[in-house]
Order: sequence, then C-alpha cells, then structure tokens
Amino acid sequence: MGFAKPSNALVDLWLDRAENPTDQGWSEQQRVNARARVQSMGLPNRRDEYWRYTRPDRLTEAAAPTAALLSSEDQAIFSGFDQIKIVFVDGVFSPEMSDNLEGQELSIELLSQTQALGEHWASDIFGKLETAGQSPVARPLAALNTALADDGVLVHAKGAISKPVHLIYLRQNQTCDVMLHHIVKVDSGASLSLLESGSIGARSNLVLETDIGAAGSFRHIRIQGRDHQRLAATHHFARLQQESTFKSFTLTANGALTRNECVIELLGDDGVAHVAGACVGDGDFVHDDTVFVTHDAVGCESRQVFKKVLRNGATGVFQGKILVKQHAQKTDGYQISQSLLLDEDSQFLAKPELEIYADDVACSHGSTSGAVDEDALFYLRSRGVPQAMATDMLTLSFLAEAVNEIDDAQLRECVVEWLEGWLARRRT
Repeated sequence: MGFAKPSNALVDLWLDRAENPTDQGWSEQQRVNARARVQSMGLPNRRDEYWRYTRPDRLTEAAAPTAALLSSEDQAIFSGFDQIKIVFVDGVFSPEMSDNLEGQELSIELLSQTQALGEHWASDIFGKLETAGQSPVARPLAALNTALADDGVLVHAKGAISKPVHLIYLRQNQTCDVMLHHIVKVDSGASLSLLESGSIGARSNLVLETDIGAAGSFRHIRIQGRDHQRLAATHHFARLQQESTFKSFTLTANGALTRNECVIELLGDDGVAHVAGACVGDGDFVHDDTVFVTHDAVGCESRQVFKKVLRNGATGVFQGKILVKQHAQKTDGYQISQSLLLDEDSQFLAKPELEIYADDVACSHGSTSGAVDEDALFYLRSRGVPQAMATDMLTLSFLAEAVNEIDDAQLRECVVEWLEGWLARRRT
C-alpha cells in the first residue's frame, strides 16, 4: 500500500513504525482515509491553538516513555458488581482473564479478530464519528489511532443489558505504548453501561466511538490509574439520536500528562448528553479536559461538569464549548469548570465557550478557581480533625458535584470509596 510522502517527518516515523494492522477487511478504507488525514494535518504541536495550554510533545515523540509499575487496586474498583469483564494486558486482550463474551442481546467482538471479514456492522461507525469530529478543530491523535490501532472491542447492545461491560486495563511492561480503538453501538430502545479502569499503557492513545439509537441509553464511567508517570490521550466521539441519553464520567488520579477529549453530536430531538470529570494530582501532573458539544436538534439538554484539585505545582486545563445550531431551538446547555488550588504553585487554565445561532435557548457557563475555605478548615481543625484529613474532606466535598453526575448510587459509592482510598494513601 502506498502513501504520499508525509510533510511531517514525525508523522512519517509514526506511520512507518507500525505494520499495517488491516487485512483488506471491513476497516481497511477507513484506515487508509485516517492515514491521509494524519499526513494532511500533521501531529499536534504547541503552536496549535487547540493545544495552547498543554504541550503535546510527550504524546507524539517517537520513543515511548518509561512509567514504573505499581501495585494497583484499580481493577478491583467495581469488583462487587455482576459484570462482564474484558481484560487487556499491555494493550493485548487476555482471554484467560476475561469472561465469556457471548450474551443475549449483546454482541462483543475484538477488533483484531474481525479485521479479515469483508463486512461488519461496525463499519458504519469505525472512523466515521472520528472523521466527523475533525471539524472545526483537527484531532490528529484520534486519526492516528484510527489508522494504527491494533485492537479494541466492538460492543453491540440490542436490548436492555443488565450487566455492565467492564474493560480492565493491566500493565506489566514499563514502556508499553498502546493504541486501542473501541466501538459501541446501542440500538433504538436499548441500554448499556460501560466501565473502564486501570492504566492502558505507559503511554496510551485510546479512541471510543459511541452510536446511540433513538430512545437508547448509554452510561460510561472511566477510572484512570494512579501511576504517576503515565501519559494518556483519549477521544470519545458520541452520536445521539432522538430521545437518547448519554452520560459519561471520568476520574483521573495522577499521571504525568492526561488529555481527555469528548466530542458529542446531538442529532435527534430531545436528546440528553452529560459529560463530567474529576481529577486530583500533584507535582508535574498535567490534566486537560477538552469537550465539544454540538446541539443539532430541538429540545436537547447538555451538561459539562468538571472539577480539579491541584497541588505542588500541578496544572489543570479545561476547554469546553457548546455549539447551538440555528434550528436547535429549546436547547438547554450548562457548563461549569472549577479548580481547587491547594497551594500557590498550582494553576488552572480554562477556556469556556458558547457559540449560539438559535434564539430560544437557555445556555450558561462558568469557570472559577480558588483555595481551600479557611473558615471550613478552621471548623474541622477545631473539632480535632488533623489538617491533612480536613483538607481531604473539603476536597471530597468540592468534587461532589462532578461525582454526583453518576446516577447509579452503587457505582457512585464505588468511585467515592476509591477516591477516599487514594487520598488516604497520599496522606501517608
């Protein structure tokens, strides 16, 4: 297969370093198209306005980084639930550690095992939502993933799925450099919950494309591991039809650099899209949430709720946009991003945006950063609570608005317990 010579030497190196993962199968044309997009766009750099606050260098350099292995409880976070476990170790599917992938009204396949097929239902989604999400802002890391990702899961929910599908990421290699590409299709009237936990790789590039049919429901929770040297870029592209529901929450603890992008299109009337995130980090921790929601139908609701707790020079970034097209009347859009700075060395950089062309809408956004409430801290200290524990109590209280976006009480409690445990370990 021949490609035009890349104008960007780094792109050339990335595209040449991996063998073509396709086998002339159903995904082949989308991978060819994705390679062309990467060659046209080049990889992100600091001069790109879209990367104004976050340096992408470590995500795009040729050499994989080293991230020390830690014993982790991440994979056990949802262990109390009846679930369908799918385990990847250093980005490679582990059948021995995974559950049976067959189920009524639920189809789960592996991208790597379907490549040779000539036709597949996922061909209507793979790379197509990512392509739609390239405008108005280029996302070359997502296109690179479509071109090169070796594996991922293809999940098709055809009814109300009672058990959540849990993707568990384990790491055994300090330098594993992983790309995974997941596809989720929720049929009309169907429902599915998807959980993700653990560290995908020392450096990872993950794309999740989600297509939700009319009156379908999709809930998603991602817990990103606590290994401090991890580099991660994720893109979640979602497309919603009439009266469908999308709710996604991400919790991130530590990691050297994390860039989470979420691109949502509300294409059917009366759709609901909530995307939320909470993060806690120290030192050279850089965490970037970038969200783009497009209202392209009548009577839709969207919420963006992001909270960050930063200390010891950590950096938090939020870029969020709500685009309301001219015919998207009765839109209800809400966006809030806030940070709690535990010292003067940390910083929070925010770029909230509204772009509205309809005249009958209710949209709002807000962004703040501040220090710990000294009165509340004094109150706790006066009742014998140690300083560090009191600060953590206020941290949990600050994050509550984002965590409460998880509407399943049991799952929400799991996330709170995991967060409490992480904060307790940090105190010792």
